[in-house]
Amino acid sequence: MRKQAKKSQIWNAIKQHIYHNLKQYIMVSLFFLVGIVLGVIFINNATQETREQIESTIITFINALKTDYQIDSINLLKSVIGNHILFACLLWFMGCTIIGIPIVYALVVAKGFSLGYTISCVLYTLGNGKGSLFCFITLFLQNILIIPCILALAVSGIKLYEAIMKDKRRENIKIEIIRHTAFSFFILVALMLAALIEVYASNSFLSLCISYF
Repeated sequence: MRKQAKKSQIWNAIKQHIYHNLKQYIMVSLFFLVGIVLGVIFINNATQETREQIESTIITFINALKTDYQIDSINLLKSVIGNHILFACLLWFMGCTIIGIPIVYALVVAKGFSLGYTISCVLYTLGNGKGSLFCFITLFLQNILIIPCILALAVSGIKLYEAIMKDKRRENIKIEIIRHTAFSFFILVALMLAALIEVYASNSFLSLCISYF
């Protein structure tokens, strides 16, 4: 009963957070979608040489997995965690600076672009059927966490900016930065979990299904 009550409290807190910051979440989500669209457009307008290089890279990777190639999970985990830490720290830092808010939006667009680019590359190489399955296996699980985390961290930075603009007293600025930092740390922990899912769960599913591709 206590576990259910805690889960209910956490879920209610998340819903309240989204409700009170709905405008900011909509805005940030739109920027993320713009990034995805730009990633798709980029591939659709890429030169034939670029497309052939992309296709060669993906096919080589898939063939390597089919020949019992073992992914170095430890090094991959370090790399993924490092990327998450760098991205989260950039969002945190830019959110702490008034002039950094446009960069927060730019980072969100970049994240969307990366996702749209990756999905488009896979679909172009493997086709809609196999490509969709490949994307689902390799991208879906971790992005259930990653995308909300990135959006939430961006919104936190925007809220910090708005709070400082409303009340520029030093005490208020300190309090808001502490709140933003604590929230950012919570998001970073969630991103670490996403990294574990990506490296161990998604890659395991891919290894089981690789023969299909």
